[in-house]
Amino acid sequence: MTNITRVTLPAGCVRHFAVTAGDVVKHGLPMSFDQRRHVGEGDRGGSWMALTLRLPTPVDERLLGQAWMVVLARHGTLRTVFSRDESGRLQLSEHLMQSGHWHTQPVQPGQPTRDAVRAVLDRHCRPFDAPSHRLVLIEPDADAHDRRPVLVIASDHSHVDMWSVLIMARDLLNALAALDQGAAPEPLVAQAASDQAPDFAEHTAALDSRGSTPPEILERWNEILAVEDGRLPAFPLDLGDVSHLVPEVVEVRDVLDTAQLATLAAQADAQGVRLLHMVLAEMTAVTLEMAGHPLRAVFPVHSRYEPQWHDAVGWFVTNSVIECTASDARSCAADVKRALQLGQHPVGPVFAPRGGMPHTPGMFAISWLDTRRLPVSLDAGLEMQYVSASMSVDGVMIWFVVSASGVHLRCRYPGTPQATRNVQAWLTALVERLQQRTSAPLDAEVRHCAS
Repeated sequence: MTNITRVTLPAGCVRHFAVTAGDVVKHGLPMSFDQRRHVGEGDRGGSWMALTLRLPTPVDERLLGQAWMVVLARHGTLRTVFSRDESGRLQLSEHLMQSGHWHTQPVQPGQPTRDAVRAVLDRHCRPFDAPSHRLVLIEPDADAHDRRPVLVIASDHSHVDMWSVLIMARDLLNALAALDQGAAPEPLVAQAASDQAPDFAEHTAALDSRGSTPPEILERWNEILAVEDGRLPAFPLDLGDVSHLVPEVVEVRDVLDTAQLATLAAQADAQGVRLLHMVLAEMTAVTLEMAGHPLRAVFPVHSRYEPQWHDAVGWFVTNSVIECTASDARSCAADVKRALQLGQHPVGPVFAPRGGMPHTPGMFAISWLDTRRLPVSLDAGLEMQYVSASMSVDGVMIWFVVSASGVHLRCRYPGTPQATRNVQAWLTALVERLQQRTSAPLDAEVRHCAS
C-alpha cells in the first residue's frame, strides 16, 4: 500500500489509453448511497484509486489497448458516466465505449514518473469524466536495470473498490494472454459482452428493493449518532484545527511479518476468533489507555453478500460503525458481528431525515482487507502496489491489508501539529502492542508523505 506521492515507478515513457464514451444506451441507472455522496461533492482531482503491477515481459501496446476494451465490455459500471441534468440533479447513464487511442504524457527532465502519472489520473479519473478511468503504461528507459513495463489501472472511486481493481487487473491479463496467443480482439470483446459479470447498478437496485429498514437498525443508528451529538465517530485524540480541510499526511507501516502473522493467527485460533478481532482488541486497549474511552470508528464493510457479486466490479462497500468497549478479542468478535449486521442494510434511509450523512470533522474510519480470503488473486511476481490519491482531509482513515507477506497499514490524517503528534503516538502504541504479542519488535519502516 502506498500513496501517489511515494509510489515506486521506473523512469521512462508514460503512455495512457483514452477511451471515448459514445452514445447513451441506458438512462437513469440507480446510484448507490456512496456513489451519490461521492459524486455529489463535485468534479475534482484526487478522488481515484489505482493498482500498479509489473508485467513479466515487454508488451505490445496495441494488444494492451484491445485487452482493455475486453475489460470494459465485461463490466458495466466501467461504461457508466455521471452527469447533471438541466435542473442540476445527478444522473448515471451507460454509454457505448468507443475504441481508444494511446497518448504520451510529457515527463520533464528530473521529474519523477509518479508526478506525470498523477497528472494523468487527476485529470482523467474524476467523478464526471467520460469515462472516469485510465490505463497507463510505463516503459522503462533503455538504460534501466529492470526493463519490465509497469501498468497502472485507475478509476474514480465511484466505480471501484480495492477488490474491484484486482478483478480488473486479472481480466486485463487474461485478455492480453489470449490476444498474445493469437485470439482475435472482436470475438473476445463480443464474448465478454455476452458473458458479462453482474452489473453494479443491478446490485444497487437489489439493495433498494429490500424494503424498509428494520426499526431495530434505525434505533441502533440513532444510538450511535447520539453519542457524538448527531455526528459520526471522531478520532479519540486531539487533531488540532480541522474546521477546514488540511493537506494530508500519509504513513505506511509494516506491522507484522509473515512469521508474526502466523503467530497472531494461531493465538486467534486458540481463542476461537479471527485475526481482525485480535487487532481490534489491541486498538481498543490503546484507545482506552490514551483517550480514556472505547474504540469507536466508521467501519466500511463489503456488500458482496452473495457469490454472484464476487466477480463484479463496483463500489461494493457500505458504511457501518464499530464500537468496542473491552480489549478482549471475544468481545470484539461480538462487536464486529453487530457492525456487520448494521452494514447489511442501506444507510440512505438512516441519513435521509438528517439531510444526508453528517459532515464530521475529525471522523475516524477503519478499513480491513485480508487479501488471502479474496476469491481473486494475482501472482506476487507482479509486484503490485495499491495506490491512493493525494488530497486534503479533516479526518483520520486507517486501512489494514493482510497478505502473504504480513500485516500492513496505511493511515491518512490531517497535517496539523496536534494530529501528527497524536496519530503517530496512537499508531506507534498499536504497532508495539501487536509486535509484543508475537515476537521481538520489528524495525517497522514508517514512510511519511505530506502534500
